[in-house]
Amino acid sequence: MIEPLKDDVIINKVGGRFKLTALIQKRWVELMQGARPTVDPGNMSELEIIVQEILQGKITTDFSEPPAPSAEQAVSEPVAEDQG
Repeated sequence: MIEPLKDDVIINKVGGRFKLTALIQKRWVELMQGARPTVDPGNMSELEIIVQEILQGKITTDFSEPPAPSAEQAVSEPVAEDQG
């Protein structure tokens, strides 16, 4: 197991275990899709790279709500009518 994951420092840095898990999953997908690591990967595994990115503050959680649709978008989308 990766030593920093045993410590509460990384958990507190992102705001909890669930946020840490979500951030790791999101970043892992990005790396698998071709994103470049923000730290020197050396001979580290993808998980070790992600942990180092978090500890160095290179990636953070952004779980803010998506912006509400504008009035123009709301008007342009068709509304299904009940045909019953």
